[in-house]
Amino acid sequence: MQNYKKFLLAAAVSMAFSATAMAETLKMGIEAAYPPFNNKDASGNVVGFDKDIGDALCAKMKVEKCEVYVSDWDGIIPALNAKKFDFLVSSLSITEERKQAVDFTDPYYSNKLQFIAPKATADFKTDAAYLKGKVIGAQRATLAGSYLEDKLPETEAKLYDTQENAYLDLTSGRLDGILADKYVQYEWLKSKDGSAYEFKGDPVVESDKIGIAVRKGDPLRERLNKALAEIKADGTYKKINDKYFPFSIE
Repeated sequence: MQNYKKFLLAAAVSMAFSATAMAETLKMGIEAAYPPFNNKDASGNVVGFDKDIGDALCAKMKVEKCEVYVSDWDGIIPALNAKKFDFLVSSLSITEERKQAVDFTDPYYSNKLQFIAPKATADFKTDAAYLKGKVIGAQRATLAGSYLEDKLPETEAKLYDTQENAYLDLTSGRLDGILADKYVQYEWLKSKDGSAYEFKGDPVVESDKIGIAVRKGDPLRERLNKALAEIKADGTYKKINDKYFPFSIE
């Protein structure tokens, strides 16, 4: 009888833990202003590569509910550390500076930094001598913004709160060019507004590793890494990749 009672108690504890796991809710943070990786559709819903990856990871971790929280880019890491969400999947470059504030998963895609400028500017070059005095746009608090300030100090860097605002100034003639992630630029160049512009030169940064951020020491990092490996192994990742790009960004 005692063994039977112990069995029932163990079963009850196991069921309680399972119910807790099944009822888990995780909150993902996204900027929602960086298409095709993250933005909002006509109905105001958050969509994009980052959102799809986040949803796929939650499914692999068997999370009952995965909620999306939108944050301005400048405050997105502070919002994570203030526990406004649990993980940040918003095309965040893995940098030594950011590692001081958050922990990163394994990279979930790789990007490159490349200039775009008007097709009519046939002589556009990406060297420091040509870019001296030129007005080049980039998003604030990004690898591109840091590159302009650190590598091209004699270039007039204009930094924007969103990538979309940089494009607005480019099309208004206020910028000579933009430096940003290649795959974001690739998407914009296909648009009507971007049709008069093109990539210039080779990428200036060839391997920009993008990771998912969690708070320092959070064990969620290992769960996300395991889920990321699983969606790459079972073809889920490739399906999401192919939805947005005709080439692999892994």
